[in-house]
Amino acid sequence: MSTTAATPLAVGAEAPDFSLASTSGKPVTLSAFRGEKAVLLAFFPLAFTSTCTTELCAFGEDFDAFAGANVEILPISVDAVPSLKEFKSKYAMQVELLSDFKREASSAFGVLRPDTFFSNRAYFLIDKSGVIRWAHVEEALGNRRENAEILDAIKNVIS
Repeated sequence: MSTTAATPLAVGAEAPDFSLASTSGKPVTLSAFRGEKAVLLAFFPLAFTSTCTTELCAFGEDFDAFAGANVEILPISVDAVPSLKEFKSKYAMQVELLSDFKREASSAFGVLRPDTFFSNRAYFLIDKSGVIRWAHVEEALGNRRENAEILDAIKNVIS
């Protein structure tokens, strides 16, 4: 059985717009960043799991490096907002977390797993014009990209 229902979006594709509830209490719309800053979408399977916790805490550790590159980090999971708020609070995360509870964004980006109904861990680096410039989808749930690799991609394709 395939782990993804559709093929993930590829580099060069226009990123589909979405508006998702966030831990800030305000919806976050992807197109609101167009012309302003690049965006790193970081789909993660589930809050409170070991790899996801490590990954999201690492984003906080390197928050200044991402901000210095004018890149907004948008972590997205299928968890409900109350769970994401607790997750963010427990680990003192600097970034707002987005809830794809209806699975619309993970479906649009081709990373929803039909076997578990949550997303693969996936990264999409989107430039200011809304085009995907770098993408990586993890097939194994316990794997993640290191921030150094993501920051190199930002330097090579965005800067």
